[in-house]
Amino acid sequence: MNFRPGAASRRLIGLAAGAMAIAMIAGAAPSTAEPTVVQPATPIPAPPELDPAFYRPAADVVAAKAPGEIIAARQVNVANVGVIPLNVDAWQVSYRSNNSRDEAVPAVATVLKPRNSTPSKLVSMQIAEDSLAGYCAPSYAVQQWSPAILAGQIVAPAEFVIAQAAVQQGWAVVIPDHQGPDSAYAAGPLAGRITLDGIRAARNFEPLRVTPDARIGMYGYSGGAIATGHAAELKQSYAPEIDIVGAAEGGVPADLGAVLSNGNNGAWAGIIYAAVLGLSREYPEFAEMLNRDLDPLGKGLATIKGGLCVQYNTALVPFLNISGMLRVPGGDPLRDPVVMATLDKTRMGKSVPDMPMYIWNANPDELIPVGPVNTLVNTYCESPTATVQYTREHFAEHITTEISGAAPALLWLKDRLDGVPAQPGCSITDAGWLALNPDGMTLFASIFGETIASFFGKPIGAK
Repeated sequence: MNFRPGAASRRLIGLAAGAMAIAMIAGAAPSTAEPTVVQPATPIPAPPELDPAFYRPAADVVAAKAPGEIIAARQVNVANVGVIPLNVDAWQVSYRSNNSRDEAVPAVATVLKPRNSTPSKLVSMQIAEDSLAGYCAPSYAVQQWSPAILAGQIVAPAEFVIAQAAVQQGWAVVIPDHQGPDSAYAAGPLAGRITLDGIRAARNFEPLRVTPDARIGMYGYSGGAIATGHAAELKQSYAPEIDIVGAAEGGVPADLGAVLSNGNNGAWAGIIYAAVLGLSREYPEFAEMLNRDLDPLGKGLATIKGGLCVQYNTALVPFLNISGMLRVPGGDPLRDPVVMATLDKTRMGKSVPDMPMYIWNANPDELIPVGPVNTLVNTYCESPTATVQYTREHFAEHITTEISGAAPALLWLKDRLDGVPAQPGCSITDAGWLALNPDGMTLFASIFGETIASFFGKPIGAK
């Protein structure tokens, strides 16, 4: 069993349905390395595995660019559930980023804005990809005629509605494929860099027409919060020139070791094991440890799960004893030096974000335990420079808290983008049910109405 990057992509082609692959090959189009040339949209999009010219340009081409510099660009047709077209301006950009070892890697993001607008606000929306194959990436899943839902990517089309809500406000939106070219699910430092470089690319993409003084925000939940949280912590050192006015994140996997301990043998064990496999694609020493110490069941499941999207990875083998499949010296995988080092690299709380933060989490949350989120907030708030608003929802669980908390988070972000200062310092609030927020209910109703109207061709964000 080989955990080297790229193995899942090669497995996918054999797993993909033949008819789907044929249809997608017909729509494939080569990309150009000239950033000033924007190619037209293709009628049927090809998945990343069958579109290497755009998703995996030559290494020397990538290395020759600066982080965030665009390599190629093309128009795309985006749609709800892969079918209902959206009346927005939409493109994909391929750009250079860096992995967690500061090596050049290619990255892709989708950028959106209201038709013919010049946005003065830009939001980076980190969708929870939570998958182990390129065809699960948001850039593919949000396109018209992408069979992402049938292929098991149900989260990206659902969270795409939140991105549309941002466009409805007149904002430009960038949606990075933050897991990178090897679908390194849960590798937060990588995701943070790709997110920040996606903002750089969006700001420099002339057709998006973002104003030079545009206010910038970030948003992400669960797997998207992995990218958002690490981007917030890395911003000061990795992209200090970007002025981010606020970041909203919910269901925050602040400590992956705690997530594993909480979910081992539980209903979410299938997707947690997918995160274990995703980490092996970014950290070679962790991949070597898995190759050496996984038992035959673990290796067999890795082969199967290594090419699947979130829906099937979650459904396949719940209640799995993940720790029991690792035969490490001493018996406890969480005390293995390689495991401990990997978990430490991906743990949040290493630096205090230099921007206002809005954090919300279910209490209890059956997937993302609230304890490490409390610890993260307390760690930030030890600094006199921290600005954090933290809300715990008690009538809650992981999925419903994303839905109930989205509108309050967007309202908080809207204030920051409108220039309303955040309340200084830290505040912690316990709420019964965030969906009862009256302003949030009004926004949610507006989002629903505008989304339905868009089904009939209304331009999103049109005034």
